[in-house]
Amino acid sequence: MTTWDGFHAFVTTPVAAPPPPGAPPRSLAERLAYHSRFVTVRTPAIDALAKNVRTLMILGRHQAVTARPSLIVTGSAGAGKTTALLQVGRACHLAHTRRHGAAATAGQAPVAYVLVPPAASAKTLAIEFARYLGIPVTAGMSQAQITGAVCHTYTAAGVQLVMIDEIHRLNPRTTTGAQSADLLKDLSERIGATFVYAGIDVTATPCSPAFVRGAQLAGRASLIDCAAFPARLGDQEPFRDLITAMEGALDLRHHRPGTLPRLAPYLHERTAGRIGSLARLIRQAAITALVDGTERITKTTLDAIRLDHLAEQYYQPRTRPRIRNTSTP
Repeated sequence: MTTWDGFHAFVTTPVAAPPPPGAPPRSLAERLAYHSRFVTVRTPAIDALAKNVRTLMILGRHQAVTARPSLIVTGSAGAGKTTALLQVGRACHLAHTRRHGAAATAGQAPVAYVLVPPAASAKTLAIEFARYLGIPVTAGMSQAQITGAVCHTYTAAGVQLVMIDEIHRLNPRTTTGAQSADLLKDLSERIGATFVYAGIDVTATPCSPAFVRGAQLAGRASLIDCAAFPARLGDQEPFRDLITAMEGALDLRHHRPGTLPRLAPYLHERTAGRIGSLARLIRQAAITALVDGTERITKTTLDAIRLDHLAEQYYQPRTRPRIRNTSTP
């Protein structure tokens, strides 16, 4: 995903979809593969990110003097930040291809997706940008040379959207972190693209406006919070709606519709409302149901699945206290 070839394969591969009504049954292998990939349910975070990215790309289209306005996507681990980022990147790429035609866009890369490496220095971060488009980098090249090659190649390739994930790995309080933050500022000014940054709890890290370089970033960026889904929101039940959509995409022959929405309170406890944990739980349960032949998901199936450590730490199953018989004969 962090190279152009990998990202292009992702955006051009048909998305997973449940079988249409009346379609012939799929084989076990096909259904295992389907539930392994599974569908991406449209969430408010994806909708908000897509709307804001589209608006900012239009807003910055003719802004050539300073860096274009950008976005910061924040949230807890497993809240769906990367999924939202990739879905918006896919939509941007496909819209660009539809608008200009496949022939006209050959050799272009409208979207770039870069991960901040652990303990990133400005040079290692510049190398990650170069690696995405396959820009040759030799051991003797300086950071300035790599940065210059990145800016030239990204401009020539028509990059319009740059998505930078794991931004919480930057620490502007350190020398290397400060230099890396400065590099991002430099790239955003020299590449005519909209920049979107994503990371875990960004507002609580040194990337926040509490620090000078964080303030430079936050002063240009809007913030989208991919918060965990609440169990209830006024009269609405967004978490139950999310579960209903996921259940509707299952391809299990004996699963009873409505089973998972009825378990919404339990599923919220198991996952803390995080979409990443919920999707993993349902996918694993579906694969288990296919492998053991039951072809349905029950609470027993869900109870047997071990989730990510954060979810398991959060979940404290309620046990019924034992009542001692204190009566005398």
